[in-house]
Order: sequence, then C-alpha cells, then structure tokens
Amino acid sequence: MDPSYTRDFLWYKDAIIYETHVKAFLDTSGDGVGDFAGLIEKLDYLEDLGITCLWLLPFFPSPLRDDGYDVVDYTGVHPSYGTLKDFRRLVDEAHRRDIAVIIELVVNHTSDQHPWFQLARSAPAGSPERDFYVWSDSEAKYKGVRIIFTDTERSNWTWDPVAGAYYWHRFFSHQPDLNFDNPRVLDAILEVLRYWLEMGIDGFRLDAIPYLVERDGTSCENLPETHEVIRRIRADVERTYPGCMLLAEANQWPADVRPYFGDGDECHMAFHFPLMPRIFMALRREDVEPIQDIMQRTPAIPESCQWGLFLRNHDELTLEMVTDMERDYMVLAYAREPGTVLNVGIRRRLAPLVDNGRHRIELLNSLLFSFPGTPIIYYGDEIGMGDDVRRPDRDGVRTPMQWSSGVNAGFSRADPAALYSRPIDDPVYGYPAVNVQAQLRDPSSLLHWMRNMIRLRKQFRVFGRGSMEFLSAGNRKVLAYVRRWEEDTILCVANLSRHPQPAELDLSEFAGATPVEMLGYTPFRVIGRDPYVLTLGGYGFYWFELRQRG
Repeated sequence: MDPSYTRDFLWYKDAIIYETHVKAFLDTSGDGVGDFAGLIEKLDYLEDLGITCLWLLPFFPSPLRDDGYDVVDYTGVHPSYGTLKDFRRLVDEAHRRDIAVIIELVVNHTSDQHPWFQLARSAPAGSPERDFYVWSDSEAKYKGVRIIFTDTERSNWTWDPVAGAYYWHRFFSHQPDLNFDNPRVLDAILEVLRYWLEMGIDGFRLDAIPYLVERDGTSCENLPETHEVIRRIRADVERTYPGCMLLAEANQWPADVRPYFGDGDECHMAFHFPLMPRIFMALRREDVEPIQDIMQRTPAIPESCQWGLFLRNHDELTLEMVTDMERDYMVLAYAREPGTVLNVGIRRRLAPLVDNGRHRIELLNSLLFSFPGTPIIYYGDEIGMGDDVRRPDRDGVRTPMQWSSGVNAGFSRADPAALYSRPIDDPVYGYPAVNVQAQLRDPSSLLHWMRNMIRLRKQFRVFGRGSMEFLSAGNRKVLAYVRRWEEDTILCVANLSRHPQPAELDLSEFAGATPVEMLGYTPFRVIGRDPYVLTLGGYGFYWFELRQRG
C-alpha cells in the first residue's frame, strides 16, 4: 500500500461509488473474461468520470454457479481475473488517483465446494468441524422461514448424503450457510477481513448479513445475536484499521435496517433498498407520495453513519420491501415484457426501465445525487447500457462494458464464442449505438452529463452530510426539498410528470436570498415573503444554491 495514501475516516459520506464486476469491465488477456489488468487500464476513465470509490463484486476462486457468490477460497483470486499481485497493483493504482476500493465479502454462506464444507460433511456430528455449518435431522427446524429464491428453491434445507443430515441455506442449495454460533466461524471470517485490509482495501460490502444467525420460532432474520456478530466484526476492524468502511446489504424495511448501524458501532453504511422501487413508482404515477412516505418512515441514524443509494445494481430491482398492491403495480408498470420478472423483482437495467428516456434518466440521477446518502452507480449506466432478459438468471444485466463500436464492443479481442457473455447487440442498446468512445466525442451525451453532475455534487458536502426537509409545492407531481449542512443551503425541485408543471413554494424562511441554479450558475429572482413560483418542463429539475446577500 502507498504510504502517502491517507483518507478521512468519514470519507464514505462524500463518496461517489462505482460498482462493477472484474469480469465485465475489460479483458486484456484475450480469454474473453475481464481482468484486474483491464480495470487498471481503465482507472483513468473512472477518475475522469469523477468516481471516488470502486466497489468490486466477488472475484474469489469459485465454481461460478452464482457468479462468484459461491466462494471456495476467501483469500485467493479467481485465475480468470489475474493474481493477488495484480489485485495489489489495482489497489495501489486506484489509491494513486484518490479512488478507494471496497470488495464484496460473502459472510453468510460459502460454496458447497469450499474446503470448510467438505471437511464439515465428513466430520462427526457435533464436532467443531461439522458445526462450521448449520445441520438438522429433519426439515422441520426453523419452519415457516421464508424462501428467498422462490423461483428455484422449494426449501431452505438440503439433504447431504455424506453427512447423513440436512444443511441450512437461505440462498441456493449449493450455498450452505455458515454457523455463527460456532466461535471458530467468526474467528475465520475475521482472519479473512484482516487479510484483505492488510492489502490496503478501504472497506467491505457485507453480503446477506440479516441471515447470519438462526433461532427456532423466529424469521431467522435481524436477530439480536446477528447484531452481536456484527458488533464484534466492527470492533475488530476498528481496532486495527479504523478507516475501514463496512456496508450492510440488508434488504429490509428502514426500521429493521436501522439496528445495523447500532449506536455507531455496527456498520458504517447500509443500503436503502425500499427507497429505490418507490422512486420508480413515483415516477410512473407522477406523484411524490411514494417517495415522501418512505423517507418519512426512514429513522434517523447515527452521525457517523450513512445510507447507500442506488437506482440499479447487479441484481433485480427488488420488490421484497413493498406491499402486495405496490408489487402488482410495479410489475404491471415496468415488467410487461416476458422474462423480466425474477424471484421477487424485475431484472432490468436503468435505461430499459424508463424506455431509454433521456429526460427520465437525468431526473432519476438528479434524485440519486441529491438525496441524503452516498450514490452508487452501476457500471455502464453512465452511458445508458441496456440488458437482455432472454439470458438466464441475472446474466442479462451483467454483460460486457461497451467501450466502442468495434469487435466485441472493445471489451475483448477474443473470439466472440469465447466471451463470458456476448455484448448487447440490439438496435437501441447495442454497442454500435451505445458506447464510451462515441459518447466521449459527443458533448451532449449522457456520459458527459453524468460527469458534470458528479463534479457538481462533489463540490457540495451538503449532499452527503446534510439534513433534508420536504416542502409543499402545491402540486403532487412536483417534489421539493431543502438540503442543509453548515453554511450551505440547497433547494431541489423535481417534476415527476412528463408534462410541464407549476410549483408554488413557501420560501419565506429564506427571504432575501438569491436562488442560483447550479448547473448554469444562473441567478433567479430574489426570494420574498410571497409564494415563490416556478415552472418546470416535463421531467425537469432544478438545484438551487440559496445565497444570502452580503
């Protein structure tokens, strides 16, 4: 690690996170699979985009039955992606550009091919080795616990003929859950964290942490014992690597996610899963209510903690944390095409979800960048990449990055048949039409717009650290809110309708201030005591810096 590299302990509050899979970004070896060398080659692109943190999806040795979430070695690198030396170089090169690196840690389960499981299934019942995982003589234990992957799994238990017992799994049957009631399991996971922190990484996304501990008669989610495990992880990390950030992947209601922050002694960040579908719901309904409702139901969090915000990511647009009626509405509105529904969600990228509507893409990103929390961009969404719902599982949203209109989208020089996945090639989203090279040449492209918005957001810490207050606009189609932090006050106004809309805002609290539109640095009329009237074009938005006289 570069000894000159230092970082504010609250760096994650001001971060712009970019999520990608190593395999999907750039292949330099010619084997059809992206690698660490490719990521290193494109770090200048990411730096120019303005991101400040790179989040890498699992790159560990794996049978790849679940795209790397089925880990067989927590301290290695899948040979398709390179070597540990390549990974260390990636971290050093990212830090040289002031880009943090966080990695995925699949703490809830392993692959059934992991040496721990192979030892466990052969060890005597009741031994510490067997108890690395969760076993039962019948499927009756933990009865009534919901099945997450309803499309593929009939039970959370699978029979193992070698062990002569059932093993517990909340995800796929080839991913047995670790047993955190066994102290040796936590010790092993802590060793893994220390191993990667020693290489200089800046944090971990902790996958599937609501399910770490099981108890009969409960949902086996969000248990007090799970929080005790997380507190021990945080304390161990804080003791030796106080700048490390822990990001909780807890797809739960806001009130249930709140405990994952603890008293500032559990995770530093957690995803705000329920907000995301309601942003899309509000856009389709042209009504601010779904957004305001979920934000008002979001509890306060410790000062040192932060929400992680995203529009789309590597999974489906989850509809777990919505009502049945809301789920039906979202499927009707956004998943009419066959094959778009997966598990309890919609497997689409951002651009196809909004029919490639540029104004809607910009509006949604304006909300992402101005809401309280840290924005996360899924690779390719900065250029409006598409998807292919005909591909199995989630593969349709994990296609190669589209760098150019050349062979294989500029992703790889391999024979197309050797690619881990072929690039999108349809007329609307295919790489001849949507690629980085073309958008870099076009000043009006989505890529340039995203880069400008990111740079603007980074100038104002209020977006990552400030408070948020909703204002009435006298119009349910217009969302208005004020962000404040220290001396900065920002007014954001967004039209969720496809048609122009008026807004009347009570800004008398700011009488005498001049709203300066932040994209063009254009001053609007001074605020007085009367309602402040604005007109917004279809899917239009304003960010105003409220500047006081003198």
